[in-house]
Amino acid sequence: MVIKVFLASSSGSTAIKKKQQDVVGFLEALKIDYAQLDIASNEDNRMWMRENVPGEKKPTNGIPLPPQIFNEEMYCGDYETFFEAKEDNTVFEFLGLTPPPGSKEAQQAENAQKLHNGSGTEEHLDDDTTKKEIAETEQNGDAHIAELEEDDSIKAETDAQEHIAGEEEPAEEDEESRKPAEEEEQEEGEEDRED
Repeated sequence: MVIKVFLASSSGSTAIKKKQQDVVGFLEALKIDYAQLDIASNEDNRMWMRENVPGEKKPTNGIPLPPQIFNEEMYCGDYETFFEAKEDNTVFEFLGLTPPPGSKEAQQAENAQKLHNGSGTEEHLDDDTTKKEIAETEQNGDAHIAELEEDDSIKAETDAQEHIAGEEEPAEEDEESRKPAEEEEQEEGEEDRED
């Protein structure tokens, strides 16, 4: 399968040029075979691209801008959908290709398959903490659950006591009632100094 990237070699838009470079550079970095098809110099390429971009994917003016990406005859998407796939590590899925073994996307697909098949616990068995927790649960049975329930009830009691204590605190005095008290203290302090 060949990935087709429709580009405009003589675009006056720097934004389009950057998007095209981003797509091509990423495909080269992943060593994905692709073909660049120029729509600026080849009318057949331009017409084929315009006819094969699905109606819901075309902009309001009806003319899709490059880069547009296809897998043979199958439409993959434009730059925005490519960028989303790149951010989500799903470029191979976006292109309709099988991810190479060892890639992040292959690992994600493998983990998703494990979870789908119900064997998701196997992927975390290398973690020592998980092994200890499983061993404790097997040894203690329901004792661990009782501990958790007890911890929750203690926390609930503490929260309730703090809430009640918060309601009993006296309201703060406003500034006006504090000013006369401060003035009296200052006067008393001055009288003590005079004596």
